[in-house]
Amino acid sequence: MSTQEFIQHLYAQLKKVDTTFPDKELAEQFIDQVFNFLFLPNKKHHLYSDLEKELNILRGHLSSLVYDVTHKEEKAEKHTETFFAAIPALYETLIKDAQALLQFDPAARSVEEVLVAYPGFYATAVYRLSHQLWEQGVEILPRLFTEYAHSRTGVDIHPGAHIGEGFCIDHGTGIVIGETTVIGNNVKIYQGVTLGALHVSKEAITKRHPTIEDNVTIYAGATILGGETVIGKDSIIGGNVWLTYSVPSFSVVYHKSEVKVRDKNPFPEPLNFVI
Repeated sequence: MSTQEFIQHLYAQLKKVDTTFPDKELAEQFIDQVFNFLFLPNKKHHLYSDLEKELNILRGHLSSLVYDVTHKEEKAEKHTETFFAAIPALYETLIKDAQALLQFDPAARSVEEVLVAYPGFYATAVYRLSHQLWEQGVEILPRLFTEYAHSRTGVDIHPGAHIGEGFCIDHGTGIVIGETTVIGNNVKIYQGVTLGALHVSKEAITKRHPTIEDNVTIYAGATILGGETVIGKDSIIGGNVWLTYSVPSFSVVYHKSEVKVRDKNPFPEPLNFVI
């Protein structure tokens, strides 16, 4: 392929992306603006009307992003209205997530600290906002949001996952939660946990990822795989556990490590030969 042919090919490909995907930087700016609007104090918000103005700006921003996906103004406006109508309920759920983190993590001093400083909460917030759009049937945009949160926090939550209230991510780095994962209420997850699939499948209707019932704690480095795998309520999954089968409620599953003391003299004394 000549340079001119390559440039033509590249131009066509980039044009296709440009007409199919919303602007990535604008999408990242929007999700940060929504998070900041909901949880971070802003000196510009002196009056109630200031919040109203910013909310209207956010509405216009989202409508533009959704239009880039749907290419239909009426559809973009409808999705925008539905999303912002859901914000009060999403906010209440996220405050419950923050309260769960405060209760569970002895290092946390206040809900405000969790809102401002905890990457696990940020990842959860972006997931819940993205999941709302995913449920509305908006394509591409929810993935851009959650992948942005992934890049910032190391927490990879697919927007299609279903996660209950009081969700607690401690530390967060390296967590992976797949598309068809179902997580109940008051579940706590440590860093390095994978809730993944046993095999790769393109069948959209197939449940590939596990179900985690209420009040389960999953410690660091645990891997739980498979769409038929169910972790029963009130169970504890220990660190570095590898699970591809279900466990009943109130189970404790742990990885048994084995310690062997090395011989102080593992090698025989060298022999001295005199010739």
